[in-house]
Parts: sequence; C-alpha cells; structure tokens
Amino acid sequence: MLSLQLPFSSSPLLRHTKTQSPTHGSHILRPRSTPSTTLSRLRAPTRLAPSVLLQNPTLRSPILIPRAAAAAAADGDPDAAPAKEKQEEGIRDLKDGEDSIPDGNEGRSTDKSVAENESRSKTTTPSNTLYLAVVFGLWYFQNVVFNIYNKKVLNIFPYPWLLASFQLFVGSLWMAFLWASRLQPFPRVSKRFFVALLGPALFHTIGHISACVSFSKVAVSFTHVIKASEPVFSVVFSAFLGRFYPIHAWLSVLPIVAGCSLAAVTEVSFNAQGLWTALISNVGFVLRNIYSKQSLQDFSHINGLNLYGWISIISLLYLFPVAVFVEGSQWLGGFQRALAALPSPWTFYWWVLLSGIFYHLYNQSSYQALDKISPLTFSVGNTMKRVVVIIASVVVFRNPIRPLNALGSAVAILGAFLYSQATTMGKKENKAVAEKKTS
Repeated sequence: MLSLQLPFSSSPLLRHTKTQSPTHGSHILRPRSTPSTTLSRLRAPTRLAPSVLLQNPTLRSPILIPRAAAAAAADGDPDAAPAKEKQEEGIRDLKDGEDSIPDGNEGRSTDKSVAENESRSKTTTPSNTLYLAVVFGLWYFQNVVFNIYNKKVLNIFPYPWLLASFQLFVGSLWMAFLWASRLQPFPRVSKRFFVALLGPALFHTIGHISACVSFSKVAVSFTHVIKASEPVFSVVFSAFLGRFYPIHAWLSVLPIVAGCSLAAVTEVSFNAQGLWTALISNVGFVLRNIYSKQSLQDFSHINGLNLYGWISIISLLYLFPVAVFVEGSQWLGGFQRALAALPSPWTFYWWVLLSGIFYHLYNQSSYQALDKISPLTFSVGNTMKRVVVIIASVVVFRNPIRPLNALGSAVAILGAFLYSQATTMGKKENKAVAEKKTS
C-alpha cells in the first residue's frame, strides 16, 4: 500500500505560528508539529474559547466546530464576527422622546464603550466639526418645528391620543422605508428580542402620550420646564432599585425642584392635568431607561436608531387601540370643527403631517449626534435645546411670561444642566476606580 507524504514539516507556518490572543493581544508560539498531528488537529472538533464566543453573539453556547475555524476566528479572520465593542452602541444610547442622555448608573459592560465615545469625540477634524454643526442645527431646528406644529394641531384638534398615534405611525413608516431601501441596515431580531422589548416600549408609550396630553392642556414652554425635572425621578427610582447616585447628583436636583415649583405657581396658563401628565411623562421615560438596561443587555448588536424604530412600532400597537377607546367617538366631530377653523383643509393636513415627520426626525438626529460626541457634550446640547424650544414657542405663540415664571424656568434648566455634569463626573470616577482595580 502506498503511503502519501505531505510536506507539512517543511512549511514555515507549521514550524511555529504566531497567533494573537483575542483578549490580551499577546503572541503565542505554537510548537512544531508532525504532519499527522497537524492533520488531526485541523480536523478534530474543539470548543471555542470564551473570548471568541464573546465576539460572536450568535454562538449562545460553546458548540463544537473544526479547530481550523476556531483558529481563524481567534486570529481575526475577515469572516469572523465583529468585535463586541462595536456592537454595544444601541443599548447604551437608549434615550427618551425628549433626548435625555443615558442613565448615569450604566452597567460595567458599557463603561468601556462610554470611554471610547469620549476619546473619539476629542479627536476633531474640520470635516467632523462641520458634520456635528449640521447635525446639531438639524436637531434643534427639527425639535422646534415639531413643537410648534404639534401645538398648532392640538389648539384646533384637541385629541392628543390620535395625534400621538399618528406620530408613531409616521415614524414606523419612515423606519420601514429605511430598512427596505437599505439606507439603514435591518437588525437581526428574534422572538426573545421582542419579548424583552415589550416593557421598554410600554413605558415609552406612556411617556409619549402623557407629554402629548400635556402639550394639549398648557403652553409648550411650561411642559418643557416640567420635563426638565426628569432627573429627579431618575435618582429616586434608581435608589428604590438599589442603584445610588453620588451626593453631588442628589444636590443638583434641588434647584430643579425649586425652579419647577416656582414656574408652576406663577404659570399663566396653568392647568392641573397639564402638570400631572408632564410629570407622568417623566416617570414613563425614566422607567423605560431603567427597564431597558435590565432587559435589553443581550441585544447590544442592535444600534440605537434600529432600537428606537422597533420601539416606535410596538408603541403604536400599544397606543392606537387605547386611543380608539378613549376618544375615538369624538374624532369625526373634532375633525369637522378643525377644518372649519382654517381657511383651507390642506393647512390642517399639512400641520398634522409635519408634526409626525419632525417628531421622528428630531429623534433620529439626536441619535446621530450622540454617535459622534461624548455624553457630556450631548447633555450640554440637550439642555440648550430646551432653552431654544422654550424661546421659540414663546415667540411664536406669544405666551405671557411673568418675571418669577421666567426665573423658575431658568433655575430648573440650570439644575438639569448641573445634573448632567454631576452624572458625567460620577461616570468618570467609576471608570477610574474600575481601572485601579484591574491594574
């Protein structure tokens, strides 16, 4: 019988092969192998190392694969799964409908991603600066346009449940178009993902409809001042769940409470339902942020915009049936009165359409901005956005403002800014402590 001699022993690759460790970046020197040993090792099944499994989220358990494939994955083969760090952009960027930055008590798994974002934002180029200026400008412009046309529609068609449903419907259609045209990559989803998303989507629905009801009852400026009190609910609910903020974060909420209280008692267009629904909106969005971090950590491969798209779709399924039950019998009469109040019916249609389009667009722009800048820069921009929206609404709707009301609004906005600074400082301190422990 003929024996086949393969010249593996003369190959430099099999004399010694350097592979880079996926976790530490060190090089391992493989010992010289005989032909038969090499063939058996290439064919023999093996278990992937934990570090390799982390790079591929589809491998839920250490399944058996050929050793050659394991070596390729460990050596950074182009066909191997992308690094986990590149897949964690979606969950950490989850925000509410009013663009608050993520909670300061994020898990340890996201600390590295936050640090990468901060270091990336510090590397600025002229083109990157111009891009950020455009994104911030669009973000502010789209938010102002949404708030103006949303309020115009509610002034003549005071049915916020239907309008809020329509805005979610427009966002769902917009995401479907982006996915179908491949302008936005379609996410890899499963039944388990949708089950995990039910809770965050429910709280998002509560936050969105409550804000829309508040807009229908009081001035836009007053709703935004009350919305600035969201950090108060964030630190309180986090404490109930065993997550404690540093003391300077607690102190920063005191001017928020004082400012919102002063603005409420001096508001000309004060309405109790408008106040309470704005506060309920804060509760809904805070619970959505907290709950999402507990239920969506296993789906970090879904980026922020795709995650927001699926939340919009599920929220629409939640909201519309309830909207029909709450105010469906009044829509026809309200629709006729709205058309009679305007010189042309197309004006009403145009206002409704613009409120839906710009509701989604300003949220999309906020995600694009957060992808390019640090959370600290984003929080500053978000605080200034509220100021711009309040000023624009006062100019457009000519809402009367008393001096004490303006003072209370300014104090509340300042408190929100101080809170964002305090939580960012706490994040950096936690990062420094974690680095000392690992070093």
